[in-house]
Amino acid sequence: MSEVKIAAETRTEFGKGAARRIRRESKVPAVVYGHGGDPVHITLPGHELQLALRTANVLLTLDIEGKTQLAIPKAVQRDAIKGFLEHVDLLLVKSGEKVNVEVYVHTEGDLAPGAFLLEHVLSTLTVEAEATHIPESVTVSIEGLEAGASILAKDIPLPEGTTLAIDEDAVVLQVLAAQAEEADDSAAESTEA
Repeated sequence: MSEVKIAAETRTEFGKGAARRIRRESKVPAVVYGHGGDPVHITLPGHELQLALRTANVLLTLDIEGKTQLAIPKAVQRDAIKGFLEHVDLLLVKSGEKVNVEVYVHTEGDLAPGAFLLEHVLSTLTVEAEATHIPESVTVSIEGLEAGASILAKDIPLPEGTTLAIDEDAVVLQVLAAQAEEADDSAAESTEA
């Protein structure tokens, strides 16, 4: 888990025109909410925020007019073509507070010999973790799995202090037999006929 410090400015202008002016200055409009308080509209430096968001589940230390607050990204809007940041929603958190986040599922190892396919039914796993100790990802071994095997959410080892926030019997990965051989056999039969 990485923590990034970013200086933020409060903003009083809202709407498309104001947002466009902010983006022209290489900044990103954002909203900080949580803990029952009113949402705070802020402006963040675009380049620093872009670099921070490269890390999954980054913890941001916001300096808003001399007041320091911890926040995690909840929703990030990007331009569909150019990919630059358009708007970010941030959720306030406190040290020791539990939050629900999605972490990526990575695999290690090789499947059993043969023509098998690994299907990622879920590419992320929703977990509950302490806000200052959010894992970036979880890793599961697929070593030696054969066709028909599946890995459930409860089978994935989680870091200490992290618990599942989804159904523990949800299928995350499954190994399928390759279908190409059957298609080749049926094509050969149709040419013989």
